[in-house]
Amino acid sequence: MLLQISGVSKSFGAVHALSGVDFGVRAGEIHALAGENGAGKSTLMNIIDGILQPDDGRILIDGKPVKIASPTEAQRLGIGFVHQEIALCDDVSVAENIFMSATNISKSFLMDYAGQRRKAGQVLARLCDIDPATRAGDLSISSQQLVEIAKALTLDCRILILDEPTAALTEKEAQLLFGIMRKLREQGIAIIYISHRMVEIFDNCDRVTVFRDGRHIVTHDVADIGPDDVVNAMVGRKIETLYPDKLTDPATDTLLSVRGLGDGARIHDVSFDLRRGEILGIAGLIGSGRSEIVKGICGLEPAPEGEIVLAGKTLRRDEYRDAIGDGMVYLSEDRKGDGVFLEMSIASNISALRPEQVAGRFGLIDRKREFAQAEALGKRLNLKCGSLWDPVSSLSGGNQQKVAIAKMLSVDPRIIFLDEPTRGVDVGAKAEIHRILRQLASEGVGIVVISSELPELIGLCDRALVVREGRISGVVAGDEMTEENIMHLASVMDAERVTANEKVGQ
Repeated sequence: MLLQISGVSKSFGAVHALSGVDFGVRAGEIHALAGENGAGKSTLMNIIDGILQPDDGRILIDGKPVKIASPTEAQRLGIGFVHQEIALCDDVSVAENIFMSATNISKSFLMDYAGQRRKAGQVLARLCDIDPATRAGDLSISSQQLVEIAKALTLDCRILILDEPTAALTEKEAQLLFGIMRKLREQGIAIIYISHRMVEIFDNCDRVTVFRDGRHIVTHDVADIGPDDVVNAMVGRKIETLYPDKLTDPATDTLLSVRGLGDGARIHDVSFDLRRGEILGIAGLIGSGRSEIVKGICGLEPAPEGEIVLAGKTLRRDEYRDAIGDGMVYLSEDRKGDGVFLEMSIASNISALRPEQVAGRFGLIDRKREFAQAEALGKRLNLKCGSLWDPVSSLSGGNQQKVAIAKMLSVDPRIIFLDEPTRGVDVGAKAEIHRILRQLASEGVGIVVISSELPELIGLCDRALVVREGRISGVVAGDEMTEENIMHLASVMDAERVTANEKVGQ
């Protein structure tokens, strides 16, 4: 065993994040680590990387006990860690980010920028086409994730930890990453692969370990266990279905009508209808214009062309607050960047879209009203937290997402746009979010979901628009809503189907 964890425990106050955990990974294996958010996966990885210190237990590498006092010490021991949360320096180049660790320990007084960019280009060429001279802050979320992976590949590591590395990647980018993982495995490198996506685990990993509530539950060869077994071990109960039933008698009245939306650059002549109580999906490759369409509707990005009509009223969309006032809200794909305020309390996050609703005398926030609002919405969404005055950063990813949804519900919206609503969320929380969205739809709220996970779009949505190069290339529903049809429309322009769907996707 290359890396062996024996009896490791870690507590944060009264919370036992890890309780006597055993875990091991062999040289030349891809070992999946699965578990719900809060199961202890990230805590253990942070201990292996020297970010946290265990309260008890031992870490052995090549059978020898080691103390990993810092991430620098972890790198010296041959451990590389690609975190789920992107941690690039926005104001410097991609090349400088990739070689930042080497620069920090270099004794040279001068920077060889040209050599740095050349080396960075060689590493990036294995993953993607990103200019090493580009400012990191100008990259998309998916490109930033690829830069994080490139950073790890430059390290001379024997143990590589990948925490949800495909969460922001396209299918093509993910497949390139899987190919690199297999090559690293052939070179004897041990890979710890953390993912909530069962298909990735069973297609690419050799063994899988499940954690639950800070404890080791089971370890199996993937050949000897099925996805349902892993999911049931993760949640400690059987999940009957990940997706609630779809509409059997859909409403026919139009809630939102979009005609000819465009910005002259990224989106062009977008037209569609959203029916009352419908969950409408938006599919397409990353960069196709999915998010830009929704942001244009909500006034988050300029879209000067076109008309938007909500329940018979033609809307202004100069600013996002206009959309909020009209009953339209948007949940960003970047939950921690734009969805929640991590260091603010749960209650303050929930009231943030329209704080005047919980204001008291002289316009000041009435904490009792704010608490009552947060308590009611938290109960409705089955939010799990210690106190509503705790910071959102103290919550698991799934519960952070519930806070973001509660914030939108606080303004009693008529339409909710959600961009990648279950990214980085474990299977149990994912099923809960799907249930919440279907319940809202049954109450007459219009729901629009952007997702890169085709099974989610197919399982959750009543219909799906497919976007390619800023245009709607097709609409699928019923038996036509298959992965093959969606991918065809997303990647190959089909003239006949585009013409048919110019009738506003009805």
